[in-house]
Amino acid sequence: MTEQGGVDDQLERSLIDIAVESWRFSRLFARLVNKLDAGESGRYVNQLRYFQKKVEDSLEDSGLKLVNVEGQPFDPGMAASALNIGDFGPDEELLVDQMVEPIIMGPEGLRKPGTVMLKKVQA
Repeated sequence: MTEQGGVDDQLERSLIDIAVESWRFSRLFARLVNKLDAGESGRYVNQLRYFQKKVEDSLEDSGLKLVNVEGQPFDPGMAASALNIGDFGPDEELLVDQMVEPIIMGPEGLRKPGTVMLKKVQA
């Protein structure tokens, strides 16, 4: 591996780490804003959207993308591990209830798998 390749790899890992932590912080901030009354929350919601857009644009400039699969049917081949998969039987139909960590994709494919919590599909 060339020295430049090592530096590029380290920069990408650092950017991915910052993106994941920004994603977590955004989700926490959104939960807090949802507890505010409607008149007070509008300004904060707009600031959150701006922050999220800046993070997404910076990732896109580097060829990276955050992928959120909440609400989608769970597939064992999905690029995410399920923390609570042992709570369900092999024949149960499952949905991704919550993303704990987002999936990070790059131009060559998966850069970092995500982590999810599952729930049963309600019949």
